[in-house]
Amino acid sequence: MILIPAIDIKDKKCVRLFKGDFTQQKVYSENPVDMAIKWEKCGAQLIHLVDLDGALEGESVNFEVIKEISSTVGCEIQIGGGIRNVKTIESYIKIGASRVIIGTSAFTDEDFLDEACKAFPGKIAVGLDIKDNKIAIKGWNTKIDTKLYEAIKKFEDKGIELIVLTSVDRDGTLEGFNKNLVLEYLENSTIPMIVSGGIRDHKDLEQINSLNNKLIYGTILGKSLYENRIDLKQCITDYQNVS
Repeated sequence: MILIPAIDIKDKKCVRLFKGDFTQQKVYSENPVDMAIKWEKCGAQLIHLVDLDGALEGESVNFEVIKEISSTVGCEIQIGGGIRNVKTIESYIKIGASRVIIGTSAFTDEDFLDEACKAFPGKIAVGLDIKDNKIAIKGWNTKIDTKLYEAIKKFEDKGIELIVLTSVDRDGTLEGFNKNLVLEYLENSTIPMIVSGGIRDHKDLEQINSLNNKLIYGTILGKSLYENRIDLKQCITDYQNVS
């Protein structure tokens, strides 16, 4: 299970939202590049970058910040937020992104999703964001009626190789990960996934690890890192670098 620090970027700053609410944000650093360097020094092999402005606007807004992060750190990066066309994907791949995450467009533009998967094999993941038991899109501000199992089946049919499963209701709350959501996903899917939203401390990581499911590729860590609830270096030793 790989541990993945998250850097959410808004107005060129590193922030955390509360349950995806853009009116409830806390700035943790004026310089996201410094945060990326910090997490890499702690042993991160992959950093999760989110262009929050991009998620709202539907286009890349913080591209230059992300480009600077990519050119500064040596670890892999994956990027989400506002990825709605092939040109944006090409731009991110060109600056070194190992993976891009398609959220809204995976549900609103199937032709684009198909084109992206064909053009960039192995570099496309889908963001499956759950809010109030519904799939949320457009910066988590819009909910659609598609059921979780229906979405999973569609993505299986399309050959999607990785899904980032986020519990929006838990994101930024430090209430603990949504175990029921994770179990529901695992019961209905054959696609490897990354757990995201609400991770509180090492006990959560212990629980996720104890599920012992080969589909769990990794876990995204956000507020738990920024509020010093998790020692990233130690947890990488405990859960990632185990023999």
